[in-house]
Amino acid sequence: MEGGSGNSNNLLRKASKAKKDEFYTQLTDIEKELKHYKSFFSGKVIYCNCDDPYESNFFKYFASNFKALGLKKLITTSYVSSPIAGGQLSLFDLEGLKPNAKKPFKIEITEVPDLDYDGAIGLVDVEMLLKINKNIVSPLSGDGDFRSKECIDLLKEADIVVTNPPFSLFREYVSQLETYKKKYIIIGNTNAITYREIFKLIRDDKIRTGYTNFNIGMFFEVPADWEKFHHINQSGKKIARVSTSCWFSNLEVSKHREFITLYKKYKKDEYPRYSNFDAIEVARVSDIPMDYEGIMGVPITFVDKYNPEQFEIVDINPHFFTITEQGLEKPTQLKIEGQKDPYARILIRNRKVEK
Repeated sequence: MEGGSGNSNNLLRKASKAKKDEFYTQLTDIEKELKHYKSFFSGKVIYCNCDDPYESNFFKYFASNFKALGLKKLITTSYVSSPIAGGQLSLFDLEGLKPNAKKPFKIEITEVPDLDYDGAIGLVDVEMLLKINKNIVSPLSGDGDFRSKECIDLLKEADIVVTNPPFSLFREYVSQLETYKKKYIIIGNTNAITYREIFKLIRDDKIRTGYTNFNIGMFFEVPADWEKFHHINQSGKKIARVSTSCWFSNLEVSKHREFITLYKKYKKDEYPRYSNFDAIEVARVSDIPMDYEGIMGVPITFVDKYNPEQFEIVDINPHFFTITEQGLEKPTQLKIEGQKDPYARILIRNRKVEK
């Protein structure tokens, strides 16, 4: 067994190359994040389009809380080519309830009644509903890929998409959501911040990090044939820690409207200048000077605290997407005289300078 976060980047790289980057999200992480969005769910159609409904904890969360959240409809689709579909313990124990795992299907729920008459709505009621009402589960004609026409038709019906898409397809996945102007809460690789398409959305305040797990990572259930993992859980499933995983959403996230408290003042000898770009290096977000009017390079973890009312995101090192999209020559990697080149940096400007 492999432990700790040191292997998570290698894990993701190998996963991306093998297109085996589909992980089952733990219910605790889903509950911890989604509790902040409950007011957005009322009266809405929720779509989980990268989830086997019988195994996904996203389906479990929304189906079990269907009434409590006031959902209008819940749609989930399975993907026949998923390396993890059919490999987990089913959320349901009823023999014969799940369709053939090799054939993709969809579940559409518009109501979850109290079928066991215990005065509450829970997973038992969902089990009974799926067993009693055969019309809720129906086959898909294609493979269940989120890019297929029938899945896009379901997407058009949805108000909010909530899922953990394949990390290797993250750019394409987000692009589709943006094309169809959908609201979403999804899990992605923290390094997606450095993708051109994702950076532009963050810069323009169209997408933001979620409430939890940023720069901490999450534990996921991974396929049985994975060699690198963190531990085996009580159910005998392999669990991997992916430290570079976080939530992204284009819904309102209140922490991104909070102002970072700045307490330091600019002193020339404390903030080195880049030798090849007109900006200063700020090694920690907490060290951002309150009185500096120019451009500053800060760690990419800044995006988790980014409030567009307080700061302007100018560009990103070493990619310089803002500059290149203007047709200008891309600057070289930021350099500091006599020091090691800084790692990836978000270039920002303070909108609320305090003298």
